Amino acid sequence: MIRRFSRLCALALLALAAAGAASAQPLTLNSAGYYETRGVNVLVFSNWYDGLFSDSKISGVELIHHGVRTATNGDVRLMATPGQWDEIGALVSRNADPATGVIETTLRYADYDFTYVIRTEPRGDGVVISVNLASPLPTALEGRAGFNLEFVPSAYFHHSYLADGNAGQFPLYPSGPMRRRADAPAGPIVQIARGADSTAEPLPFATGRSFVLAPEDDARRVTLTASEGEIALYDGRNQAQNGWFVLRGQLPSGRTGRVLEWTLNASSIPNWVRTPVIGHSQVGYAPNQRKVAVIELDRNDRPAREARLLRINADGSTTLAYRARLAPFAGSYLRYNYQSFDFSDYREPGLYVIDYAGQRTAPFRIGADVYADAWHPTLDVFFPVQMDHMFVNEAYRVWHGDSHRDDALQAPVNHEHHDLYRQGPTTDTQFQPYQHIPGLNVGSWYDAGDFDIRTQTTYAVVRSLVAAREDFGIDRDETTIDQQRRYVDIHVPDGQPDIVQQVEHGVLWLIAQHRTFGFAINGVVEADLSQYHHLGDAVTKTDGLVYDARLRPDEVRDGRSGLRDDRWAFTNRSTPLNYGSAAALAAASRVLRGHNDALAAESLAVAQRVWEEEHTHAPIIFQHGNTTGGDIVSEELSAAVELLITTRDQRYARRIEEMWPQIEERFLFNAVLAARAIPYMPASYKTRMVPAVRAYAERAAQFVSANPYGVPIGEGGWAGNGQVVGFGLTAYTLNQYFPEIVSTDAVFRALDYLYGTHPGSNVSFVSGVGAVSKEVAYGNNRADFSFIAGGVVPGTLILKPDFPENREDWPFMWGENEYVVNLGSSYIQLVNAANRLANPPQ
Repeated sequence: MIRRFSRLCALALLALAAAGAASAQPLTLNSAGYYETRGVNVLVFSNWYDGLFSDSKISGVELIHHGVRTATNGDVRLMATPGQWDEIGALVSRNADPATGVIETTLRYADYDFTYVIRTEPRGDGVVISVNLASPLPTALEGRAGFNLEFVPSAYFHHSYLADGNAGQFPLYPSGPMRRRADAPAGPIVQIARGADSTAEPLPFATGRSFVLAPEDDARRVTLTASEGEIALYDGRNQAQNGWFVLRGQLPSGRTGRVLEWTLNASSIPNWVRTPVIGHSQVGYAPNQRKVAVIELDRNDRPAREARLLRINADGSTTLAYRARLAPFAGSYLRYNYQSFDFSDYREPGLYVIDYAGQRTAPFRIGADVYADAWHPTLDVFFPVQMDHMFVNEAYRVWHGDSHRDDALQAPVNHEHHDLYRQGPTTDTQFQPYQHIPGLNVGSWYDAGDFDIRTQTTYAVVRSLVAAREDFGIDRDETTIDQQRRYVDIHVPDGQPDIVQQVEHGVLWLIAQHRTFGFAINGVVEADLSQYHHLGDAVTKTDGLVYDARLRPDEVRDGRSGLRDDRWAFTNRSTPLNYGSAAALAAASRVLRGHNDALAAESLAVAQRVWEEEHTHAPIIFQHGNTTGGDIVSEELSAAVELLITTRDQRYARRIEEMWPQIEERFLFNAVLAARAIPYMPASYKTRMVPAVRAYAERAAQFVSANPYGVPIGEGGWAGNGQVVGFGLTAYTLNQYFPEIVSTDAVFRALDYLYGTHPGSNVSFVSGVGAVSKEVAYGNNRADFSFIAGGVVPGTLILKPDFPENREDWPFMWGENEYVVNLGSSYIQLVNAANRLANPPQ
């Protein structure tokens, strides 16, 4: 009786969900190429990540539900819960028929000679999704191929589901059933690292012909019904913390035509309007800077005419400080309407909020000192946490142990690695594949949220920190860094400027390469995927013992082990990489004087030797992903400029003059380098630069008018905060030499963008900086849904055709949320530039 009653209640909920869905407006194919009704968008292969990673959670059939992207990767996959490097079909074509609303996408698995078509068509308030085959499923894919649609877990935490009327709860923590694979080897397994065990595979935790997700929530309710066969619900987090909930239908064998058909209905709240986003700086504003908030509005919203700036008083009351009419953005940008609230004329220091139509922001300051300490968490916390080859402590907490003491093994030849590394047909070194290379277990930083060391990133950080030290006199000391003990203690001063010690840490890694090989190498990276996606303390990723091929995998002797878990060094020689490394060493030699004189002298000597050697032969270009080095013109220019600044030797000045036509051709990327050389070049050099600077200023003006935020917003698979910071730093540098051509407005606009004046949300993209900031991000602690103070995330990702996204509830979107160490160092420069402009030297 109780069971029957429960089932009747469940069926009633199902009927209610269907009734709610039926009241929605029909979905139609809009001019942007996706299905739309109020509060519901269904995208069909509008996005395709055609890059290294097969699963970036931005592809296939996708659902944007009341302003939040909740589902993605609707496609035929060969696993129930595929991971980042698992097989995926290649996109062949996509055709949309505006008259019928039908979208047909053809994809192909070339290795299996398997071509399929995913067809979508609007039907009432839903979309019918089908998989269509001209030929039967290949034998090799029988029982393997199925249609998957993935739902982000954070959108369904604390929610329920119905499977054919049977109720269930979405698990907060992965707890779905698993089984041992039939093809798993017998006996104990010695894994290379402590990673996911590929001998296990998930089982569904619910099945049915019809699923209703979140029937209790009008904002998240989705109904999926199969015309035949079952839908299975899996928890992808069992195998990887970044997995999603997956609904999957197996493709039948021996059939052609429409072999799978699902109907998707997403609830639509009547007359739903997205809450306005008041984009403003969560840190605040200097009195003399331009102060503009950007209000992002649903196109169905009725805009208010004005906004108000309210001063917060000590007793909690507010006083009207300023009011102004809103200025609409003249152009068209993304899917929203935009208005600007300009309160630049108001300069009184104090604590404020912006009020728009009764909605108020978090409090922010106006004051001359708002930027004075905004970079402190980045230098005090983020950089120490990223330090490799060190034990890092903070009060009662250990961030990580002395990781990668066993660095490194020579990478095998002709090897294409999983993270944009490649070893060519030779090693270019005296070491044989898998041979231990001594001397590389020192210095540098984890490149990003993962644990490889990329040389190009390292030298970019060193040069950026040197520039910050020299330009702004940074001497802050909050951290103990002891290279002899390989020990770091955060919030414990040791009498040495932290920024100089961080430069030293980067140089130790760069100089080790030249000591060992005589040239810069590409970097070191984990040997296999089970290590690469390691989460937690990096000291547990390897055993810290140098690999010895004579020992068994579980054998340890004389401080060595037979477990080949050591990172691999990718060592093919590259002229651009060598120049970039030399530039950093030449620059570092200046700030290391008086701190580590021996290392300073060695760094300069190596930089000079590299310059001489690289000019005795044709450039060596080894192109592939992380192993290229940068553009050869930019990298040689960087070496010439830093060597010129350090030595004043005019041969470097002459080379810069010779390179000018190439520099000018790519001035956008070379502007800062070219300008930094001005004080050390003949006067004619600056005059020669003027046309290029004017052309840059004209292009910058186009960036300002292209969107409501006045900065260049990238639209690639990695969000664009890096180019926004670069935009601000370029303006600052050019303004120093050409103030009549380039203003400093871009410096403040870039910081405003980072701090919350950006599309999609208004959080600060610098964790722990500003009233509301990124508190769930892609650091090495991302599995804890946490953050690293001072880390800077990539920012707003623009999903084609028009959706801005930066997830605040799901850290694993690396293109939006992954900390990158060189973005942290350039951010330190930018904040100090803004502080200098806000408080000019007397």
